[in-house]
Amino acid sequence: MTTQFSLFLLRWVLNSIGIWVAARILKGNGIEYDESQGFLLFFFAGFILSIVNVILKPLLLILSLPAILLTLGLFTLIVNGFIVYLAAILVPGLEIGFWAAVLAGMIVSLINYVMTNLLDVRSPRSHA
Repeated sequence: MTTQFSLFLLRWVLNSIGIWVAARILKGNGIEYDESQGFLLFFFAGFILSIVNVILKPLLLILSLPAILLTLGLFTLIVNGFIVYLAAILVPGLEIGFWAAVLAGMIVSLINYVMTNLLDVRSPRSHA
């Protein structure tokens, strides 16, 4: 259980950094945020994104499986964008348009992928 919690905390931090990077890159192009809140806004957004990822993403992936198979996996970009868009709706002070959320989802996923591989993080099941 402790390993799962530490993995969740790592994802939370990586999601926060990913949203911050995406917001800095895409500011004015579909992403607006309240600068007076500082990094706390992105830390909260990363938490919300982590929770939404844990709860809704598996269900959305199962429901959209026909579209994912039909597009050879490209529809997962839309699912990731929808997850980021939904998380942004739940965070006051952060506004992300849908297509900007798709781009932000790509940035967050890329940062998660690179940092997870650099830190050599494995899920608890892969230690068998």
